[in-house]
Amino acid sequence: MTNTRVNEIDLLRFLAALAVVFFHYAFRGYAADAMSVMPYPSLASISKYGYLGVQLFFMISGFVILMTAANGSLRDFIISRLVRLYPAFWACCTITSLLIVAIGAPNFKVSLSQYLINMTMLSEYIGVPSIDGVYWSLFVEMKFYVLVCLILLVGRIHQVQGILILWLIASIITLPIHSYRLTYYLIADYSAFFIAGATFFLIWSKGFSLARFWIIALSWGLAVYQSIADLPNFEKNYHVTMNRSLVIGVVTIFFVTMMCVSLRKTGAFGRSRWVIVGAITYPLYLLHQNIGFMIFNTIYPKINANLLFWGTIFLMLVTAYAVHILIEKRLASSMKITIDRFFCGAGWKKAVIR
Repeated sequence: MTNTRVNEIDLLRFLAALAVVFFHYAFRGYAADAMSVMPYPSLASISKYGYLGVQLFFMISGFVILMTAANGSLRDFIISRLVRLYPAFWACCTITSLLIVAIGAPNFKVSLSQYLINMTMLSEYIGVPSIDGVYWSLFVEMKFYVLVCLILLVGRIHQVQGILILWLIASIITLPIHSYRLTYYLIADYSAFFIAGATFFLIWSKGFSLARFWIIALSWGLAVYQSIADLPNFEKNYHVTMNRSLVIGVVTIFFVTMMCVSLRKTGAFGRSRWVIVGAITYPLYLLHQNIGFMIFNTIYPKINANLLFWGTIFLMLVTAYAVHILIEKRLASSMKITIDRFFCGAGWKKAVIR
């Protein structure tokens, strides 16, 4: 496993998170489900495409997760995921819950049992509503983590390219079948982005090849299909018209950008360090949606919409930074030591599979 930091990934993560923030604040909250009482029409026409930031997250995840798993240690992989996911999630879930109790009614509600189950990060799997809707993407990510764990468990991480090809073929074959179970377990709504991201890591770490080119090309085609397939439902739900060509263009930009990253052709962006913006991305994503909507619902129209909109974004950035510095960094270190001791005590020795 290489320990080289890919600086561009931090910046891309942050830009993806900002796209989602703008999607929620300038479009989604007011457009459907009465989540926000504040419209922001000046940015709505472009912000409605910000949901695609999640697809970029999934592509980045494919890259980063395969990088994390590349040394073949299942123990190290599990520890890294637990430490990366839970401290910030616990903090953000708690902050959101407290604010729902304080100012959430009548649009947002939370119970103690719902909060405790959400804190396990397993709420979707046992039918308990998420405290914040953005958590849905974490459940998609976790299915990808399970797949990587299975690959590590059977000691086949060195054959991951072949597994990615099989996953890609299976995802394409299932398109006309419309099977819920196959779609669920293959993550077939988003698999192209994970597969492409993982392949971009292989290009970054092992070099470009014809086979990897075809994986990327086919993944792009599948990603375009996956991105436009649900647009009719999106348009119906939000009462809006989406430009298919623009969606395809955005997805293509994701692929071109990640190809530049994997080929190390990003120039000054690759040489610059974006550690802080990358670090606050996760808590920003977890915090922003419902808290932002509650702020809008409580204060608008008492305060000018422009001031409230940009002020809330600034507040979310500051809060995300505080969560990272005051909670995530401190808790992650002690948590890693505790889990590592648990594994050692259980006799699970560090094993590297080559």
